[in-house]
Amino acid sequence: MATLTYKQRRSEVEHYFDRTAAEAWSRLTSNAPVGRIRQTVRAGRDQMRNTLLGWLPDELAGRRILDAGCGTGTLAVEAARRGADVVAVDLSPTLIQLARERIPAGLGRGSLEFRVGDMWDPELGDFDHVIAMDSLIHYDLDDAVRMLAGLASIASRSMTFTFAPRTPVLAAMHAIGRWFPRSDRAPAIEPVVEARLWQSLGTASGLALWRRGRSRLVQSGFYTSQAFELERL
Repeated sequence: MATLTYKQRRSEVEHYFDRTAAEAWSRLTSNAPVGRIRQTVRAGRDQMRNTLLGWLPDELAGRRILDAGCGTGTLAVEAARRGADVVAVDLSPTLIQLARERIPAGLGRGSLEFRVGDMWDPELGDFDHVIAMDSLIHYDLDDAVRMLAGLASIASRSMTFTFAPRTPVLAAMHAIGRWFPRSDRAPAIEPVVEARLWQSLGTASGLALWRRGRSRLVQSGFYTSQAFELERL
């Protein structure tokens, strides 16, 4: 799993969300006022989170869920409120600490544990459902598919994940981003052609027992993300 490109990008992602963008991410994922551009991103993320939660059963008591790349934990909290036992993992200690501080009182029958680390760590245990919302978008396709294959080995029912679809708008934004100073630059998003994604998933070791489920494209201003579902046969 740990290819050179994965290690390099993992380090960039960890540094960005743990240091460079920690304060901005804290505001974006709260109710604090933000600018118009970030408002569109916040609205898009809300739509995407609601989509992925909506693909889960309404009754989650007794289900174990992995929130892979949980950020500040909003999705994890909502799943726990519905009765799930949730393990939420992220590379950023800063975001995990913020997520722990935001745990509301009274999660009902569910439970919630936040951890710092890799989403595909087998020591996390086994899960009924795995959710990876916007946590694979910074990795190239080959590494992202390997990460999904690793997640498939610990999931028994479903996996839902998102990718950045390759569109002219995203390509232009990607090109513009290269002009920013490296110290201010977010880790590049890796746009994916959907046909190539499914081709890679279809030949990946560890994914033979999984079938394609639902999908949804969410577009909101500066936020564009495509959600996919895989179901175990």
